[in-house]
Amino acid sequence: MHSVFLYHAIKCGMDMGIVNAGNLPVYDDINKDLLELCESLIWNKDPDATEKLLQYAQTYAKGGKKVIQTDEWRNGTVEQRLEYALVKGIEKYVIEDTEEARANHVLYPRPLNVIEGPLMNGMKIVGDLFGSGKMFLPQVIKSARVMKKAVGYLIPFMEKEREEMMINSGCTDEVDPYQGTIVLATVKGDVHDIGKNIVGVVLGCNNFRVIDLGVMTPCEKILRTAIEKNADIIGLSGLITPSLDEMIHVAKEMERLGMSTPLLIGGATTSRTHTAVKIAPRYSAPVIHVLDASRSVVVCSQLLDENLKDDYFEEITEEYEDIRQQHYDTLKDRRYLTLEQARNRRLQIDWSTIPRPAMSAFIGARVFEDYDLQKLVKYIDWKPFFDVWQLRGKYPNRGFPKIFNDQTVGAEAKKVYNDAQNMLHKLIAEKKLQAKGVLGFWPAESVGDDIHVFAENVFPRRQEPVAKFFGLRQQAEKDSSSGEPYCCISDFVAPKDSGISDYLGLFAVACFGAEKLSKMYETQYDDYSSIMVKALADRLAEAFAEELHERVRREFWGYSCNEQMSASDLFKVKYEGIRPAPGYPIQPDHTEKLTMWKLAKIEESTGIRLTESLAMTPAAAVSGLYFSNPKSFYFAVGKICKDQVEDYALRKQMSVEEVEKWLGPILAYD
Repeated sequence: MHSVFLYHAIKCGMDMGIVNAGNLPVYDDINKDLLELCESLIWNKDPDATEKLLQYAQTYAKGGKKVIQTDEWRNGTVEQRLEYALVKGIEKYVIEDTEEARANHVLYPRPLNVIEGPLMNGMKIVGDLFGSGKMFLPQVIKSARVMKKAVGYLIPFMEKEREEMMINSGCTDEVDPYQGTIVLATVKGDVHDIGKNIVGVVLGCNNFRVIDLGVMTPCEKILRTAIEKNADIIGLSGLITPSLDEMIHVAKEMERLGMSTPLLIGGATTSRTHTAVKIAPRYSAPVIHVLDASRSVVVCSQLLDENLKDDYFEEITEEYEDIRQQHYDTLKDRRYLTLEQARNRRLQIDWSTIPRPAMSAFIGARVFEDYDLQKLVKYIDWKPFFDVWQLRGKYPNRGFPKIFNDQTVGAEAKKVYNDAQNMLHKLIAEKKLQAKGVLGFWPAESVGDDIHVFAENVFPRRQEPVAKFFGLRQQAEKDSSSGEPYCCISDFVAPKDSGISDYLGLFAVACFGAEKLSKMYETQYDDYSSIMVKALADRLAEAFAEELHERVRREFWGYSCNEQMSASDLFKVKYEGIRPAPGYPIQPDHTEKLTMWKLAKIEESTGIRLTESLAMTPAAAVSGLYFSNPKSFYFAVGKICKDQVEDYALRKQMSVEEVEKWLGPILAYD
């Protein structure tokens, strides 16, 4: 009754209530007879509703749940069984049910008819439930696993039929059962694909043919495939900022070739503003930013609907024009300091009032082979894991483990978490994944906006530096009354003329083996496990970075040797020191990774490589620098001006054009 009441009350505007979420059934899962009785009582439809409900309660088991066999649904028709299996994600009987349907040549003369009929009907229900918020992403992916196994079973029969048709008549034409064909790809130089894979599964569940080209896909391959397969839509994905330039390149090439295929843009670093300002103007056909998997179906459906697509494109065009105008107006209104002014208002640290920097336990790099994964489990931050599955609790149930109490997503979050625990224990016990990493420390001093590091721990530093890390300084004007400094990462290292001996650390860690396992699951038509293993590998890599940083503070560098913190406090960064990474807001330049890789010989010692866009591979990898300064903190450089770009290019001995290419997203000018 609570579930029925809430279902209708929320529709009518109720936005707060106190419930026992653990005992609250999903509205659509309530027995139809019981649902009708509850509806009659709540809506006062039947004067005898109370008596009828009492009689029902006495007839059925405690709690109003009828005692049934788990497999009672097996008594239905084969169509009902396939539908139930798809909606509930049950794969146990799908092969035998699919064969039963295929063997019925009266209803299904061809294997394709089984796909077009009961299988597509079941997936349509899944798509409708997901679209209306009555199913969640993990459930949809489990449904897709069932669908793929059924289709995989039918493929040999369809191939045999096609061969026979060719022999008999030479005719191979078939009715296309799909809404449309979509080519998906992670762009050249980028290795991250979890989000793209989820989008592919969701689109597949909504009757789209998805051609997934994988990761690090060159523009030529994307466009050639789209033309050869007569694709209706192209979808590009990327995580690192250089991927944004590659997406612009793809759009330009599509325009040059005279293509009119709609282009979808997605990924962690993409945004509606960047799509509207930088990509859409390069291509005269639709270019649309898609926020997540749930939106992809709506966007694709509208783009392919003959009655809607023109109006939809016109609406998007007007919306993106407004976004561009707002963007340029903001650039005009925003004020900046010159680089010289910003440097004069840098973060001032009185080095005589803070503890002298601790000396690290060793100088140089140390490699960790086959790190103990079990040690990392307690350092896993589970919130990003649920974000992957698009399970987000509402306040006050946003974090882990509070998400399990959320009325809407709590129950499904708990199921996915339990599945993750089972897989995690198996992966560790069977040594399916391997963690490798390297960390190192070097004597260091800041020189202006840069940090020089040295091979030998001799003070004062008279030798030539073995490496230089270059910093970028904030320039966007701040409230003058606040006295806020204009920061650069070099501010956290003792200056050359300070008389203070300081150090800089770096690390790179990764979890190997997930790609191979993921592909194995894909061959078994198991998208759920394929995505799960990648999500867990990502969490383990981040946990490795967290655990290693704790050891650095307490052991290897020892500047907080008495630190005692809970995992929750670690995730909230309540410790001293920071570990920023190139490519992130504090230092947006990915090319700084090249210095890290050369200094610590990261690829040679760990196997963690950099792509041409400087993404790390394997994808489950984390790297960064270590700063021990108790005054250090994370900040965003923000937009920078031409004078800083020119100065930065001179210091790095790069051309201004090359620097502008790598720093495109943070330039304060066009």
